[in-house]
Amino acid sequence: MLKALSGGNFSRDFTASIVVFLVAMPLCMGIAVASGVPPEKGLITGIIGGIVVGLLAGSPLQVSGPAAGLAVIVFEIVREQGLSALGPILILAGAIQVVAGLLRVGGWFRAISPAVVHGMLAGIGVLIVVGQFHVLFDDKPLSSGLHNLIAMPGQILGLSNGGAATAFAVGLVTIFGMLGWEKFRPASMKLVPGALVGVLLATIVAFSLGLPVARVAVPESIVAAVSLPEQGLLAQLMNPTIITTAIAIAFIASAETLLSAAAVDRMHDGVRTNYNRELSAQGVGNLLCGFAGALPMTGVIVRSSANVQAGAKTRLSAILHGVWILGFVALLPWLLREIPMAALAGILVITGVRLVSLAHVKHLFNLYGPLPAVVWAATLICVVATDLLTGVLVGIGLSMLELLPHASKLRLKVEEENRGDAHEVALRGTATFLSLPRLSAKLESLPAAGLVILNVERLGHIDHTCAEMLREWVDRRRGAGAPVELFGATGRMRQLVA
Repeated sequence: MLKALSGGNFSRDFTASIVVFLVAMPLCMGIAVASGVPPEKGLITGIIGGIVVGLLAGSPLQVSGPAAGLAVIVFEIVREQGLSALGPILILAGAIQVVAGLLRVGGWFRAISPAVVHGMLAGIGVLIVVGQFHVLFDDKPLSSGLHNLIAMPGQILGLSNGGAATAFAVGLVTIFGMLGWEKFRPASMKLVPGALVGVLLATIVAFSLGLPVARVAVPESIVAAVSLPEQGLLAQLMNPTIITTAIAIAFIASAETLLSAAAVDRMHDGVRTNYNRELSAQGVGNLLCGFAGALPMTGVIVRSSANVQAGAKTRLSAILHGVWILGFVALLPWLLREIPMAALAGILVITGVRLVSLAHVKHLFNLYGPLPAVVWAATLICVVATDLLTGVLVGIGLSMLELLPHASKLRLKVEEENRGDAHEVALRGTATFLSLPRLSAKLESLPAAGLVILNVERLGHIDHTCAEMLREWVDRRRGAGAPVELFGATGRMRQLVA
């Protein structure tokens, strides 16, 4: 923290924290609405994610808070088990994450196929779009993604209803305001987030014209939004349904957090992520969210990338953004109550669309062939048609097909040898997601400066999960000015690091 308070760092972190706060505020409330809970539940998670997790995090520049990736599963929990079940589930999920971090299993979450992760996020994006489409009309989402999808034409046909048409117009003002700002904003104001502009524009229009649309409901005091666990907590923690759901939340939240942390590492040249510490910090955050009756949290890439782009240097920026959320909610709750619900839905529709990354599946197909693309598509379809956990498990099962041709020779041998100022790392055997944590740890342990020679002459096969990790490591090292040479690379390996 002393480094964070030094002159140059403090001014950069202070400025970045304001930017992240402006990005986080509408997203915290919008994700809460998409999760079927009051908006203040998302704000509490944002406060805890900033102040507590920011202080403990293993990824100093990553920002934590409520994530769109968990909105769908929380919506299902609240609908089927009630809001009171969310607290015990998060307490158990947080405890699982803390223990997982202490047992140093954080690296294993990086071994999940990128096709599965991006397929999961794409499926979540589709569910958010079809669900929040109904909120654009001041209506409520239906019980499943397929039902929401089928009911979408009916909402358009029902625009003769004056109230629905007014709400839809407010939502469109938000969407066009957000997209227009992002496209045409002046360079001097590039750090002002489009989501904030869209919400402000819609709120001003609705307020000045006195439009009869549904608005955000928040309590007078943030303390009143905290709901401690009810009596019988221990019995709830022993409930098999609670345990199963908590494991699913812990797994998905951890995977999203650690993959986001890996993405943040690629954006800057500062301190690298300690994955096990980050996992435990997220667990502490989710434990507190469970006791406060708030939403689950993860490390979130939108806020984290805004943090890096705004020039943050230390964890102080993430901590301060949580302080600003707390101050705003405590001092200006009346202002939040003027925000139309359709405006938050408009932001989430854009967020959902952006989660469906066709560019990523095209990248996987071009480099690794049809199997990763099939895994991506199958995960997406299963998430939309069934549920999040089923989609992820189907994707992981399909990604294991890549192991079958090499089932008898899955061992990877990693040898390191010093050659003067250079380090040679020789890979022999088969590199798959099973060997990814060990290989990643070895590569990250190499000196930051000096030539690295990666000898892949005797590497028989590399799967797409391991290949993506290797490509990102080479790109990051070369980006920092440290040379990497490949020896014996042919075919896919040569193409990867060209």
